[in-house]
Amino acid sequence: MDRDQHLRQAAYKEIEKHQLLVEQDPYRLHYHIMPLVGLLNDPNGFVQWKGTYHLFYQWMPFETGHGAKFWGHYQSKDLVNWKHEGIALTPAEWFEKNGCYSGSALVHEGQLYVFYTGNVKDEEGNRESYQCLAVSEDGVHFDKKGPVVQLPRGYTAHFRDPKVWEQNGAYFMVIGAQTDDWKGAVVLFTSSNLVDWKHVGIIAGGGKGPLEAFGYMFECPDLFHLDGQDVLVFSPQGLEPDGMKYHNVYQAGYVTGIFEAEKTSYKHGEFYELDHGFDFYAPQTTRDEKGRRILFGWMSVPDQGEQDHPTIQHQWLHNMTLPRELKLVNGKLYQSPVAELRDLREGDAIEREVSINQETRWVKGVEGKALELELKEINLKAGWLAISFGGSGRIVYSRNDQVFTMERESYVDGVVEKRQTEVKELHDLQIFLDTSSIEVFINGGEYVFTSRFYPSPNNESIQFRASQTVSFHLKKWKLRRVF
Repeated sequence: MDRDQHLRQAAYKEIEKHQLLVEQDPYRLHYHIMPLVGLLNDPNGFVQWKGTYHLFYQWMPFETGHGAKFWGHYQSKDLVNWKHEGIALTPAEWFEKNGCYSGSALVHEGQLYVFYTGNVKDEEGNRESYQCLAVSEDGVHFDKKGPVVQLPRGYTAHFRDPKVWEQNGAYFMVIGAQTDDWKGAVVLFTSSNLVDWKHVGIIAGGGKGPLEAFGYMFECPDLFHLDGQDVLVFSPQGLEPDGMKYHNVYQAGYVTGIFEAEKTSYKHGEFYELDHGFDFYAPQTTRDEKGRRILFGWMSVPDQGEQDHPTIQHQWLHNMTLPRELKLVNGKLYQSPVAELRDLREGDAIEREVSINQETRWVKGVEGKALELELKEINLKAGWLAISFGGSGRIVYSRNDQVFTMERESYVDGVVEKRQTEVKELHDLQIFLDTSSIEVFINGGEYVFTSRFYPSPNNESIQFRASQTVSFHLKKWKLRRVF
């Protein structure tokens, strides 16, 4: 048996071995993408092809730690109902023996091309990295073509996560990198045939421009045109906290500017975080057949208490965010849940006009562990409004301070921790709760907070509190189980 088949069979046996244990976990999610077993991280190869959405993902089937990653694979017709496909890539070849790391997908001449980083380490732990190509005729089975980009001079072997696109009859690739002097950078390559690639140079970071001294590594770059601007999404490592910003171990965010394909140059502005919660990293986007720019993110952060999540006791770890549509409004990225997610709703909404005045309230019918809440026409002139979920997660808006806060009981030590950002006025909230995850969209997606948290499985309460008078229109839907 060859190594590829051996790895596939071993992974499938791991799924079968732990299936019952995984399914018994009360924190198993109802409608978010998860691994069948083991660890899931970065979204990879997100694309719509022949009417079907393909989402690949970094997967370690044999443990809940990081290691020699596979590419797992989900498919969907509607971004709501997902089918788990067979393993797409295994770390079977010499150029990927320590992991098929993150990458992207492109439809070319009726086939699906995936580009990914082959990770290689020697016995002393010294790293090599190769940007590799695999081609599929059906989106399920892949023919590996091997490395198409070798490591250029001027960078360490932390050189990974190729994102490829076509523009003006040419092909472009951006890669996350670390320069020899430990500066985070985004590196550009060009090609006329998707096989032979030319190193152009650094287009962001690398000790120059607005990101001159902005961490020691950039991961998962994604450059795309949206509403008249060219948006570069990436995940910098090595930022120090700055006021209410950058309090996770690593960040994920974006800059906007103009990419000139003919000059292969990119002029951009300052960096903004995409998500202000605890758990968001390595996002990737695609443009679908409706012309929408859609994003998935990994609902975690590397090296941030990963091995303390209680789901490890049930042999699985991590999940994806909901798919989000991106729009650029006055130069700022807005994120909103894709419209198809309304199909998750079961039955009619519970609808209430709510008024709270210096009190704590429970609203009849508004509880549960898998639901959507919508608050509109929020009228808060002074003081604060707080909403608690399951007794261990809470969001608070202070009208006086103009600050929105997300709090949770840490699953590491039980201490209450928080993330914050400035929000001048609170108009509306859309909240998705899913057993052990929460995604909060503020003011139509102008701000987003994403987090894992672990309330008691039997505590489905939702509590509203206000220090002054507040009123709002409330809708609540129970959301059905997809997984």
